[in-house]
Amino acid sequence: MSTSTTVLADDLGPRGKRNVLIASIVAALAIVALLVVALQRLNDTGQLDRIKWEPLTQWPVQKFLLLGLVTTLKVAAVSMVLAMLIGALMALGRLAKNGPTRWLAGIYVELFSALPLLLLILFSFIALPRYGLAFDPFWYLVMGLVLYNSAMLAEVFRAGILSLDRGQSEAAMSLGMTYWQSMLLVVIPQAARRMIPSIVSQLVVLMKDTSLGFVIAVEELLRRGRSTGEFFVNPLQTLVVVALMYLIVSVSLSRFAIYLGNRQRRKPRAASPPIVMTPAQEGLV
Repeated sequence: MSTSTTVLADDLGPRGKRNVLIASIVAALAIVALLVVALQRLNDTGQLDRIKWEPLTQWPVQKFLLLGLVTTLKVAAVSMVLAMLIGALMALGRLAKNGPTRWLAGIYVELFSALPLLLLILFSFIALPRYGLAFDPFWYLVMGLVLYNSAMLAEVFRAGILSLDRGQSEAAMSLGMTYWQSMLLVVIPQAARRMIPSIVSQLVVLMKDTSLGFVIAVEELLRRGRSTGEFFVNPLQTLVVVALMYLIVSVSLSRFAIYLGNRQRRKPRAASPPIVMTPAQEGLV
């Protein structure tokens, strides 16, 4: 049997490969035709006119959008740091031997991973000021992102910790370490290497979710893009540029995650440390 045989079906024969090739060519031609029709319709309605795109070539407009991108990246960075800290604590809580700790951590993860992110952001923005907790809209957006993503990251951390052999923690505890010491000093540092690509991938998702900040007047990239489009009466053109900016950042982070994953797979295991003997031990040899 060929080593390339798939699990769910046999490999395609010559006729099957030919049919797949024909179908792929037809689908590609159909997509190209749709793009040509779409561009023709945009041209007929004046959406491809130079006057629609010219404002986006001016530095003040570009600077305005870039500052929105900076705000987006700031929200993403602050939210990810806080989400990682809380997510790590929730993961350790779900793995703790103490029953109430596992129960509370489980409620946190299940609750905030089940609620829509937009609902968390709106709740923070509307409800908290009524109880005297008034902040800049920036922090309401961060709060919603942290609650949701910390619950998601908690599962990533928990899966990474459980992927290690139990002998690691058992060996640490046999040396006199407590449960928390074995986790912080032995288990988590080893599991972190396996979790880095997943964490970076979650950062990509979080960065794109910052666009929900436009509903609470956070001056992030999407909101500034909408303001620019309304001011110059070219919303379609401005949103295309904003989409390209999101795409560049997302693809860069995705490629970084792939690079980290490949690097971890290629990285050889560390060599065993040399045995260091005291003078007294050397005299016994």
